[in-house]
Amino acid sequence: MKTFQFLVCALFSLSVSSAAQAQSYPDRGVKLIVPQAPGGASDALARIMAQKLSERWGQPVVVENKAGAGGNIGLDYVAKAPKDGYTLLMSYEGTQAINVSLYKKLSFDPVKDFTPVAIVATVPFICIVNNGVKAKTFQEFVKLAQATPGMTFGSAGSGTVNHLLGEMVNLVAKTKLTHVPYKGASPAMTDLLGGRIDAVFTSVPSVAPQIESGNVRALAVTSKVRSTRFPDLPTIAESGYPDFDVNPWFGIFAPSGVPADIIMKINNDVAAILKESATVKSLAAQGATPMQVTPQQFSEILNADIKKWAVVVRESGATAD
Repeated sequence: MKTFQFLVCALFSLSVSSAAQAQSYPDRGVKLIVPQAPGGASDALARIMAQKLSERWGQPVVVENKAGAGGNIGLDYVAKAPKDGYTLLMSYEGTQAINVSLYKKLSFDPVKDFTPVAIVATVPFICIVNNGVKAKTFQEFVKLAQATPGMTFGSAGSGTVNHLLGEMVNLVAKTKLTHVPYKGASPAMTDLLGGRIDAVFTSVPSVAPQIESGNVRALAVTSKVRSTRFPDLPTIAESGYPDFDVNPWFGIFAPSGVPADIIMKINNDVAAILKESATVKSLAAQGATPMQVTPQQFSEILNADIKKWAVVVRESGATAD
């Protein structure tokens, strides 16, 4: 009987301690790790959320970029961080759902070592071509690629979303676009502008200025719904491939083992921020659409996307650089 009472008291004490911990969280600065270089969609969305969370919490939320190895350097850092909620990760579908299939050996478990906390937004990608390509629409581009062996598309590296999107187009449209990997999105864009490659699949925020200035030609959006930044641009689904839908999410993760009460507090605070009109406006300027889900729903989405991308990795034969 005494043993039972001791266990009940211990569990109650643990519950009270966890609740108190969540109530006072955060009582100091929080690091938000971005496993990509500054300037991309992950970085842009992380900085929007860091500012909003800082205002809400009354504590600094500092964005730190830890790029390299396809995002794995940043993921490794967070996986090994203290399990107290003061080191978080802003990752995206292309890293969190693809690397598990792409890399055979990792210093961490991409699934077990992280807790999905909250999705911030979805950001579609856009198929763009250099102005010398004789295609004004995605349908024309497909016909041209089918009839012209050797047409190319560039990416930020083998196994990235940019790469696998091109491979998906090859699979569904029966094209034979040749992949040209680069060490990052910037050199790929430089060669596209210089006419050395024909196409690139890239996120809306990273390419919007080039589209608006007329330096490149946008053909289609990869998501089933049109981009808020470019509402007149048709989707690939509208262009004859109704099942095509790639609308990568960007979300916050914590190391596994962070108390559930803290996970829920962060999720609830992110959800409140995503309802603010100023946040919706800031995200729309990036071509992003807010997406509110529970941690459990986020986990289910992640698992489904891991399976989806595993098929593309296998069918394309993609390997990491």
